[in-house]
Amino acid sequence: MNVSTAAGEVASLLQALRSLRPQLAENGARADREHADPGENMALLGDAGAARLLVPAEFGGLWEGWTFGGWGHFVKAMTEISAGDGPTGQNWGTTALVCREIFGARDALPERTRAEIARRVLDEGLRLVASNAEAGVAGRVTARAVRGGVVLSGTKSFNTNSGGGGLANVGCVLEGGPGGRHHVLVELSHPDVELHDDWDNMGQRGTCSQTVTYHDVFVPDGWHYAGVDPAPEFVGAVMLLHAALMQGIGDGALDAMVDYVRTLKRATLPEFATAAEDPLITRRIGEVSSRLAASRALLDATAETVAQLDNAGAEAVSQATVAAIRAKVACVEASLAAASTVHEVSGARSTSNRFRLDRFWRNARTFASHDPTDTKNVYIGRYETSGELPPISTLLRV
Repeated sequence: MNVSTAAGEVASLLQALRSLRPQLAENGARADREHADPGENMALLGDAGAARLLVPAEFGGLWEGWTFGGWGHFVKAMTEISAGDGPTGQNWGTTALVCREIFGARDALPERTRAEIARRVLDEGLRLVASNAEAGVAGRVTARAVRGGVVLSGTKSFNTNSGGGGLANVGCVLEGGPGGRHHVLVELSHPDVELHDDWDNMGQRGTCSQTVTYHDVFVPDGWHYAGVDPAPEFVGAVMLLHAALMQGIGDGALDAMVDYVRTLKRATLPEFATAAEDPLITRRIGEVSSRLAASRALLDATAETVAQLDNAGAEAVSQATVAAIRAKVACVEASLAAASTVHEVSGARSTSNRFRLDRFWRNARTFASHDPTDTKNVYIGRYETSGELPPISTLLRV
């Protein structure tokens, strides 16, 4: 595929995803009400061809180049999807990040394995889970070598995107191995996998980020691989994935706010006939819109920078990483401001559960709590004053 053809296909896909925002929002509100996996939305994304952004061009996708090649396109897509529904965006982004890890493991996984995963992602809507967190559980997840494969045992406490089945990329320790992290690819439908269905948070409910226990699961050779230390660019890329999710939730809150105000016949100031004519309301909408536009501009520009970092020097990577952290801070703050303004602008009637407009704040506040914004500002300030960043293990929480 030549460059102009690929660019045209990406542009068309991004436009298609933008057009899906109202339907994603409607389905997402229903999934939030029912505390359910947003399977309808994931099917819509599959029908739109969104999976092509997750798969390398060599396997039929639109991702070209190195591990984070095309990251700018991915971030735009993630933002559009999240503007429709935050949990759907986080689920789709989780599959994307695991795809980058799996397809980037050229020397660790057989080509036939990567080709099969690509086929299933493109043709079957295969969903991938980053099964890494062990906070709050007893002991570490381990794998032991047996004839023809490994046996995986233990519990992971946070498994986003596991509500729709799929394949988990489980981080573990290989007993008797060379040390370091190991990864085992496990079908969540395996009879020895236990899904605890214990995700009961106030927001991002449709991520189904439940606990999963692996009860001596046998996985054949060719479906597990030795992990490698994250590339320096990994931190910036993940910060931008987080930022895109938050930006999208904020954009979705603005969409909902504007749609509601357009139908509202009662203004705040009595001298105006409708809410849409009331300057107290339009000023607040304008403020939210401007703030979101600024954070999105920083997000998109930084994502394009990260996409060009292949073989870049250490200083360029550090500068891009700091820019990505700044983008996350800007998107978190803009999203929380937008989500908390919805009811101030739209009034008491909008608090009815039939609208579920509160979900934007619940979603934004839930994900923003993943790691404190204050720590991000400390790292930015430290870089400004000393030119240094802390280790990757400090910057990213699992």
